[in-house]
Amino acid sequence: MEELRAAVTKVRRRIASHRNLYEKNEEAVKQHLIGEIFQALGWDWNNPEEVRPEERTEDGRADALVINGSVFAYVEAKNLSVNVLKRDEPLRQLARYCFNSGVKYGILTNGAVWIAIKAFEEGSPLRDRILISTDLLSEPTERAVLKLSPLAKSRILEIERLSSLLKALELSFSGLKAEGYSEEALVSYLTAKGGLSLTPLEELDAGERPRAVYVYEDGWKLLPLQEQSIKGALLSVLLYIENRSSGPKREEAKRAYEHLRRIQLDSETALRVLKKLGEEENLRVSVEV
Repeated sequence: MEELRAAVTKVRRRIASHRNLYEKNEEAVKQHLIGEIFQALGWDWNNPEEVRPEERTEDGRADALVINGSVFAYVEAKNLSVNVLKRDEPLRQLARYCFNSGVKYGILTNGAVWIAIKAFEEGSPLRDRILISTDLLSEPTERAVLKLSPLAKSRILEIERLSSLLKALELSFSGLKAEGYSEEALVSYLTAKGGLSLTPLEELDAGERPRAVYVYEDGWKLLPLQEQSIKGALLSVLLYIENRSSGPKREEAKRAYEHLRRIQLDSETALRVLKKLGEEENLRVSVEV
């Protein structure tokens, strides 16, 4: 999801720098904002076999997402000045496009707010058929990225199932927090690696001997352990930072690794350095002891 995270960040920056343009120019919204997100979701925005711009419907025109030669969803774009969250007409307009063309799903967006709907279902009000709703300008990046992810080309066929799972997760999480469970405890519960007892750095004792070291990156990622010691865990994290960095930062991590690898380092000092490194790099590091 790194590409989608980058796209969300880019869209936010463009809106901050050129809001006046996007509030007046719908075409700029489509080209600079909406296209950016769809590209990151795996759609070839400029390929008519995947995206048909301004396809005619009985009620107007909308862009169409195409799968296996058939329209899977219509995309209705608005300029940024249109409050698509509060105004009913844009959503109803999209639903009419879909209903009259027999297209089951629709996506309404002004570049910042994204709403995906199931266009028709007997006995169900339109607002109850919203599958996805996110505001890139007000929601945390990770939440916005997760909410947008069912629109990915590789996942969109499962959009109803995935949106239901995400809603259930959010409701359960909020409900447990309301019952007094801490967010940290809930996140640890959800991300704990099955069959392993992982100890966060802040709970690690210098006298313990790590058998494995993990860093959180869309799930717990096992790092090659240089040696079964606190120093070994420190070296593993430095190698991880080196491999994911570039330029001066990469060289700095490499020099630190080579220096610490050659010297004697007691466990207490190694643990102190490791904790500081985790804080500076904003890394979640845990070990199996």
